[in-house]
Amino acid sequence: MAPPLPRAAATESADLEDLVAAYPDFLDSFDNQFLYWRDGDRTPLRRASPARTVGQVLDDPDIVDIFAWTYPLGETTAGPRPIGDPGRPRPAALFTRMYGDCRKGEVQRQLTDVRWAGGHRLRFTRVNGAAGALGRVAEDLDRLGPGYAKYLWPTSGTFNCRVIAGTSGASMHAYGAAIDLASRYGGYWRWGPPRGERLPPEVIHIFEQHGFIWGGKWAHYDTFHFEYRPEIILAARRTRPPAR
Repeated sequence: MAPPLPRAAATESADLEDLVAAYPDFLDSFDNQFLYWRDGDRTPLRRASPARTVGQVLDDPDIVDIFAWTYPLGETTAGPRPIGDPGRPRPAALFTRMYGDCRKGEVQRQLTDVRWAGGHRLRFTRVNGAAGALGRVAEDLDRLGPGYAKYLWPTSGTFNCRVIAGTSGASMHAYGAAIDLASRYGGYWRWGPPRGERLPPEVIHIFEQHGFIWGGKWAHYDTFHFEYRPEIILAARRTRPPAR
């Protein structure tokens, strides 16, 4: 997998503006060293050299590593093979502080019922408006019609207090901010590529419209996985090439 490319200071600053805008309940501002929280605390943007290996970026990310790879907004399974894992770096210094530590029961206290497509109910975090965003996804998915129901139910899960397989980092499922759709229509890099039908691009588009990224755009692909990452979508909209 391709390592992250060096990023200009102006690009990093714009990305951090998107990060603060995405999580206004928690984040206040930033400078060239720190991310500042609304409660007055601060978190270093980086702890080591800017030259980071792929393993470091994925397994022990800094705040700036969130934007290590650009998310290809709008592209689907017909696009080129991903060269990175856009959005997969999830620094605990940010996400555990916002969503809580599920091992201490903190995430569970923020879970709420969400009406899912087809009238089913799911548990999702209310933090950062994630549950509301998933509810809007469900409304739009329902409008696609009954032909899409097989992709949406049964799901393969939302909240699950676990780490990412093969790492010590918390999954977004551990924060209650991720959903896996029907696994029979997806593939996972440890299992092998998808077989048979795949998720329709209409489903992927709806999730992205409401602040979710799709794991099918990772080199370490997870093609039935979506997670609420509004900062990644904001940055992708800003950097997306204009339509011709």
